[in-house]
Amino acid sequence: MAWPEVLTAQNENRHEIILTGREISNSISRNGVDPTLFTLVNLNYLNIHSTGLETLPDAIEKLHNLQTLVLHSNKLATLNSKVAGLDKLKILDLSGNLLHELPDTLSDLSQLVTVNVSNNQLNSLPKFRTNSKLAVIDASNNNLGAFPDVCHPEMVSLAEIRCSNNKIAELPNAIGALSSLKVLLVNSNEIKEVPGELAKCGKLKDLNLKENPIADRRLLKLMTQGHTKKIIDYIKQHGVTTTVSTETTNKGKKGKRAVDDEVGALTESLYKVSINHCNDNLSVIVHENVKSIRPHLIACLVLNVTFTEEIFKKFIQLQTKLHDTLCEKRNVATIATHDAEKLLGGNLVYTALPPNDLRIKPLNGGQELTGAQLFKKLQLEAENLRKEKKRNTYSGIHKYLYMLEGKSLYACLTNTTGDVISFPPITNSELTKMTMSTTSLLIEVTGAGSQGACKKVADTLIKEMVPLFGGSLTIQQVKNVDVDGNLKSVYPSRTDLVFDDNSGIAVLRE
Repeated sequence: MAWPEVLTAQNENRHEIILTGREISNSISRNGVDPTLFTLVNLNYLNIHSTGLETLPDAIEKLHNLQTLVLHSNKLATLNSKVAGLDKLKILDLSGNLLHELPDTLSDLSQLVTVNVSNNQLNSLPKFRTNSKLAVIDASNNNLGAFPDVCHPEMVSLAEIRCSNNKIAELPNAIGALSSLKVLLVNSNEIKEVPGELAKCGKLKDLNLKENPIADRRLLKLMTQGHTKKIIDYIKQHGVTTTVSTETTNKGKKGKRAVDDEVGALTESLYKVSINHCNDNLSVIVHENVKSIRPHLIACLVLNVTFTEEIFKKFIQLQTKLHDTLCEKRNVATIATHDAEKLLGGNLVYTALPPNDLRIKPLNGGQELTGAQLFKKLQLEAENLRKEKKRNTYSGIHKYLYMLEGKSLYACLTNTTGDVISFPPITNSELTKMTMSTTSLLIEVTGAGSQGACKKVADTLIKEMVPLFGGSLTIQQVKNVDVDGNLKSVYPSRTDLVFDDNSGIAVLRE
C-alpha cells in the first residue's frame, strides 16, 4: 500500500517531498521504501531523514530530475551507485549514517555543488576532480587519513572544505591551487606541519587548525587564538619553519625583539563574524494583518555550523537565558531557531491566522493541532501542573499563554508550502526542528514592541554564539518585503552587529 505522503505528492504533482518520523521509519523497516515514490519523476527535492533506512533501492535512478537528495540521520552502510545516474543532482546530504565508503562514480555528477558526508565512518573519499562545480564539501567527523583529492586548478568553485575530527596527517602543498577557498576547517586531526602554499589561498577567511600536533609553537599559539588573517600572515612569512632564520638571528637583540613584538601582535585575541549578502531565493513576506498582532520580525541565516552534544545543549540554554533576561519573559521578543535545510526553499510568509485556521505540528508535541486546540491543551496542562505542585505560577511555555488570551488572530511564520513553522511566542514546528546534524540555521526574532528591540536580541544572540561555535560565524542577510516584493528591511544591516572594541569580535561585511 502506498504511503499517504507519497500519494499526496502524486495527486498534487508536488516537486518536493520529505519523509521522516516513526511511521515512515517503521514502514521502511518492515517493507522498505514505498516503490510508488520512484514513479514521481518530477521530483526535484527528496528528503528521507531520521529513519531506519539501510539501503537505497536501484529505482532511485528513475528520479532523473532530482536536484537535491537529503538522506541524513539514517542507517545507510553503503550508498547505491545508481545515485551517480542523477545527472541533475546539485546537493547530496548523507550526513549521520554508517557509511564506510562511497562509490567512485560520484565523480560523474557534473552538476554537484554541495556534498555533506559528515558524521559517518568513511576512511576515504572519491576523487572529486571532475566535479568542477563543487563548492562545499563537509566530511567532518569521519576516519579520513588523507585530505580530500580536490586540490586542482580546475576546482574553481570550491569555497568550503570541512574535515574536522578525522585522522588527516598532512595538508597537500597543492592546496594553494584552490583560488576560491574561503573556509578550511581541519581542526582535531593529526597535522604536524602547515605548507606555506596555504597562504596562496587569497580568499581564505575562516581557517581552523586547532587541536592538531603542530610542531611550530608560535603557529600553535596563533591557532589557539583562532584569527585567520594572523595565522595566514604568519604562514606566509614563516611557512613550516620552526626556527628563526640566520638573517633574523644576526640582527642581535634588537632584531629578535622586533620579531617577538610582531608575533605578539599577531596573537591578539579576535573573534570573527562574516556577513554575506542576501540570498535572492529567501525573503520574509510580511502581511498587513500581522501588524496589529505582533508586527515586528527580523531573520537571518547562520551558515556552516557544527554541533556537538555540548554545543547543542549550550545553544538551547543560551536561548532560554535570553528569553528570561533580555526578552523579558518573551514580552519584548521571542527567539525561534530552525534547521534551514528543512525550510524547503522559497520565501517565508509572516502573517496572522484565526485560531481555528492555524495548524501546526508543535515542537516535540506529536500530532498536528489548530492554534485553538493547542491553546486549550496547554491551558489544561498548566492547570493540572498548578494543582499537582500546589502553586499559583506556571512554568515552561505555559507561562506565556496569557499573551494569546482573547486574540482573534495568531501571528505565525509559514514556509513556501503554507505549513506553519513558527507560532510565537509559544512554539516552533517539528517540521524545522534542529538536530545534531543541523549545519545551517534560520534565526527568527519576533516582538510586539519594536524592530529595534528584536535586532538587539538577535545581535546579542549572535554575539554569544561566536565563541560557542569556535570563534567564527558566517551570517547571511535575510530581507523583509511586502506582498508586492518591495523591500522593507534587511538584517543584519550595516548598523547591526556593531560591537565595541572590548568584545574582541571583528565583523567582516561583503
